[in-house]
Amino acid sequence: MSLDLAPGTPAGPEATAPDTSAPATVTAERTRTPLTPKALRAIVRDLAEQPDQWIHHVRLSTEERWYRRLAADEDHEVWLISWLPGQSTGFHDHGGSRGAFAVALGELEELSLGGPDQGLLIRRIAAGTARAFGPEYVHDVRNTAAGPAVTLHAYSPPLSSMAHYELRAGGLVRTSQEGPEQW
Repeated sequence: MSLDLAPGTPAGPEATAPDTSAPATVTAERTRTPLTPKALRAIVRDLAEQPDQWIHHVRLSTEERWYRRLAADEDHEVWLISWLPGQSTGFHDHGGSRGAFAVALGELEELSLGGPDQGLLIRRIAAGTARAFGPEYVHDVRNTAAGPAVTLHAYSPPLSSMAHYELRAGGLVRTSQEGPEQW
């Protein structure tokens, strides 16, 4: 199955063909500029509106959130996640990646720290809603509703690590870090 997640970019074998207009040493060292949070939000919002592209992959797990990477390339990746009531991520970052997520089915709650004057922010995120964030963002996403939820997530550059945090009286304290080998 082919997903056209970034309109205007080539799909198929030509999408990964090397650029032969520059010397090989320059091509090997070239890195793409990460996509903006706005561009990532457009990707997940558009994909959420096309359930025929992902609904057949959805699984529910009573032990933990279920997830599957739907697409990955040099500058971004897309994940599909299902949530049963009570499941959450805990506070975490995205290893310096920009990101966005859209709730395709159900409803979630997002917690984040809004700064010294705002304290803990709690947002209800209904189906059809998309959120985007920058590379320093830390949040906790959870299903506090009575039924399951399904979300689509995009990250740029693709995730290389995630740190987990505990919320304490003095703020967030980093407790662990994981890498792609754990996903």
